[in-house]
Amino acid sequence: MRELLKTNDPVLISLVEAVLAGEDIPVLVADQHMSALEGGQGILPRRILVASEDLFRARVAVTNAGVSHEQLSQPVAIAGERHDG
Repeated sequence: MRELLKTNDPVLISLVEAVLAGEDIPVLVADQHMSALEGGQGILPRRILVASEDLFRARVAVTNAGVSHEQLSQPVAIAGERHDG
């Protein structure tokens, strides 16, 4: 799994989940239950994770839906992974 986005914004999380569901890209929202530890204040960001092979398609889909490139996490190279453009 690779991080696509990290945010505290529940509306943005819902948008990204809906866009990715429409593209048949499975998504995992990590850290969503951390609010129990932080007292429900929304301080800790949630992470949107997608499979490595879906990362490019997911980035294209959410940017086409209006999410800015600045809001997306920067792709990080993983040892042994191929990057063909």
